[in-house]
Amino acid sequence: MVAQPLDQHTYLPESSQDAGLAEVVSFLAAHELRHGDQIEPRYLLVGATEGDQVQLPAEVHAALKQVVSALLAGRAVTVAPHTTKLTTQQAADLLGVSRPTVKRLIDVGELRAEKVGTRHRLVLRDVLDYQQQRRERQYEALASTSVAIEDEDDPAVVTEQLKAARKAAAARRRLRSSTA
Repeated sequence: MVAQPLDQHTYLPESSQDAGLAEVVSFLAAHELRHGDQIEPRYLLVGATEGDQVQLPAEVHAALKQVVSALLAGRAVTVAPHTTKLTTQQAADLLGVSRPTVKRLIDVGELRAEKVGTRHRLVLRDVLDYQQQRRERQYEALASTSVAIEDEDDPAVVTEQLKAARKAAAARRRLRSSTA
């Protein structure tokens, strides 16, 4: 069973807000720090009185950009705070794998975890880093098994190129599994 945080909330897009959201997205895009800019833009929350303001931290700014972009695209957004220490089940849910898979990743050293009593606890940053590394490996594997095909290419040649790419990918998998 997956424990749901008590303070989770889902925001639904409303077509009546599209103009306001588009204005926010345009503002954020226009003020992004570009390579070579001398001054980093600041984002503030402003109150009703003069001087009543607070600067947004970078994490809040990034979350705001993502939420506004998703709502403008017509997607619902769920804000669900997470603890920075995860159980193996929470890590599995975040990674989209089974709990035994997370345990195996811990056992082979791909995921760091600390033992609390008889249970493992994982640091959220470690799980997110692993998720990013896994995604990069998947993209690399896809790129290494791809073959550029032109309309005038000979189908027999393309078939041979694809076979060679599949063999190379299989050899890499065997090598990884034998070293694990």
